[in-house]
Amino acid sequence: MHERAAEFADRARRRHDFEVDVEEFPEGTKTAADAADAIGCDVAQIASSIAMRADDCLVVVVTSGANRVSETKLADRLGLAEDDVAIADAGEIKAALGWSIGGVPPFCHDADVPVFLDRTLTEFETVWAAAGTPEAVFPIAPDELRELSGAEVADVAE
Repeated sequence: MHERAAEFADRARRRHDFEVDVEEFPEGTKTAADAADAIGCDVAQIASSIAMRADDCLVVVVTSGANRVSETKLADRLGLAEDDVAIADAGEIKAALGWSIGGVPPFCHDADVPVFLDRTLTEFETVWAAAGTPEAVFPIAPDELRELSGAEVADVAE
């Protein structure tokens, strides 16, 4: 197992008493479509953790791979102007969350950040999220994902 995926699994075990069933795909799962193809699931079951800059803080939006984050809806939810919300850059994601783009898990971040869960993910029995690297994913029930991440279920998709 890649050391970053092993680190995520260890953090999940220590912080949440959650045993992560990491699956790694050497061909990569960088996009939701790649992940769905590798796993053999619907692209809508991919739980993509997207780090967004919201005014002066970072938030994570866990969205279905079939959706895009609506900056307008996220701004409205946070009481901000649409111009105050944008995708965070790779450096600040790594610095604040401890994970690199493509491998950001929905929980076990270095910093405490607000997490929003795309409402459409709650329609599935199981979704698949990044486990610390662009090649590693794990299955999880949406309710458990919400609980472990402290996420607020929200309509944040375009």
